Amino acid sequence: MFTVGLTGGIGSGKSTVAQRLRETGAIVVDADALAREVLRPGGEGLRRVTERFGGDVLTGDGSLDRAALAARVFDDEQARRDLEDITHPLIAARTQEIVEAAPADAVIVHDVPLLVEKRMGRRYHLVVVVEAPAETRIARLVARGLTAADAQMRMAHQASDAARREAADVVLDNTGDEADLCAQVDRLWRERLLPFAENVREGDIHRRPTPVVSPYDPGWEQAAARLSDRLSFVLGDRAPEIEHVGSTSVPGMAGKDVIDIQVGVRDLREADDPAFVEALAAAGFPRVDDYRMDHPTDAMPDPSLWVKRFHGSSDPGRVTHVHVRELSSAGWQYALLFRDWLRGDSMAREEYTEVKRQLAEAHESTAAYAEAKEPWFNEAWPRMQAWARRSGWHD
Repeated sequence: MFTVGLTGGIGSGKSTVAQRLRETGAIVVDADALAREVLRPGGEGLRRVTERFGGDVLTGDGSLDRAALAARVFDDEQARRDLEDITHPLIAARTQEIVEAAPADAVIVHDVPLLVEKRMGRRYHLVVVVEAPAETRIARLVARGLTAADAQMRMAHQASDAARREAADVVLDNTGDEADLCAQVDRLWRERLLPFAENVREGDIHRRPTPVVSPYDPGWEQAAARLSDRLSFVLGDRAPEIEHVGSTSVPGMAGKDVIDIQVGVRDLREADDPAFVEALAAAGFPRVDDYRMDHPTDAMPDPSLWVKRFHGSSDPGRVTHVHVRELSSAGWQYALLFRDWLRGDSMAREEYTEVKRQLAEAHESTAAYAEAKEPWFNEAWPRMQAWARRSGWHD
């Protein structure tokens, strides 16, 4: 099942995006709507809320007075936790019913206002954030009947724009009109969500067809953090160490727009456990069975020291390589030392950047490009070790 987390600050236009996604064919699970559903008159949820907060949170006809309940919990952390303890399990159960009833090829969008605040992004294949300037959002909320002060207060109780951007795989800019926002949604659906979902179903990865060296992108570090968080959520204690490695992990250095993540396992046999492989595939990281080894160096030619497992990403919008290596193996140590050497040695960074540019120009396929770099990696190994001794480096 392919899942998307959708969020945005109050007044951002998230509801418009959710509705457009429904129109394109997604199944939208609206957390706010489910919260209303589980607190309907006559239900278990409303009975428990009344027991906790009293009859003052009910209207004359016995339904929930949402404004009264909101006033009770707004500035009371314990009251808010008590309410969540009642509603969250009921919402989760209802969500599970909807998901289980959906067809296997469905794109399920979870519309969750507090996705960032609750650190829920790691649960989804992709997180989409709708964004608009604060002044625009305040104007929209005032048009709905709030005062500017109330609008600002509600916004202040939500995650910041910066926090939402860090959590976002995709940011939809809602500074324009509704037609512009819907056009962005349609493009996202066509170019990323549908092919991503199909790749997950088929167990396919997305590959970059030609090697292109791109200028350094500060977003690489945030993307790696999101990917690492998802992998940690999926694998749990089966992967005690997860590291961002490769060119995109070196601040300021140009590289291929590919995120390399190293997953460390205690014993490589764990990576062959069907549950391990299936969990990664379901999360959008299928295994590539014909890629099982790093290139040995002349100093350590024993192939058994360089065995690994490799997974790619199904996401057409973010090429990702997941290298599963045994902790403290030669391949594990090489990847960490290589990263830290490049971070610490400006001349090495410049040299490697030039090597990449020359080889990218000389080779049309990424496979040929990767193979052509191996002699340079072999030659660099003694220099890396010398740097490690001088700097006191250890993995």
